[in-house]
Amino acid sequence: MWKNKTPGIPDEQFERTEDVPITKEEIRTIQISKARLSPGQTVYDIGCGSGSISVEAALQVESNGNVYAIDLDSNAVELTKRNLKKFGIANVQVISGNALEKITDLPEANAIFIGGTGGDTQKIIELCENKLQSGGRIVIGVILIETLYSVLSLIEKLNFTSVDITQITISKSRKTSTGTMMLARNPVTIISATKS
Repeated sequence: MWKNKTPGIPDEQFERTEDVPITKEEIRTIQISKARLSPGQTVYDIGCGSGSISVEAALQVESNGNVYAIDLDSNAVELTKRNLKKFGIANVQVISGNALEKITDLPEANAIFIGGTGGDTQKIIELCENKLQSGGRIVIGVILIETLYSVLSLIEKLNFTSVDITQITISKSRKTSTGTMMLARNPVTIISATKS
């Protein structure tokens, strides 16, 4: 379905529901680029929501790579499965349950995306740091200032290197009866780092 190598599948191509979040196209594109993915790698998508990151990551690591998509919300798990089927993706394993319990059972990862965590972001990062290979990348998307502060404090304590903080504010066009206006979306801060 998506025949391009570059990330950035338009949001409207994904199955969507009101109660399950999606990482928006432009944010997703930057997050994928910050992970520096290659074919054959193993990736986690924690708090997979609609599965948009899982789909894009799976395309980047190709059929010889693996993605593990985890979400506690059964609606998110089902939506992710629908989107994987829609895009013909076969290299993603969708895991229903609490990431704090599921991460320890996964193989080592080359890259880890952390999205919705239900307030367990710090504990999840600590678990992921143990599962991330040396030189692996972690990419964390946050909206709340408090979460940003706690993530940065922990990343520094865990001795990650190449820490990058990027705040993104996107405005998208919308047609009106008299022309086109720009509507701003909520800012998202992306923290990415390398395990030393």
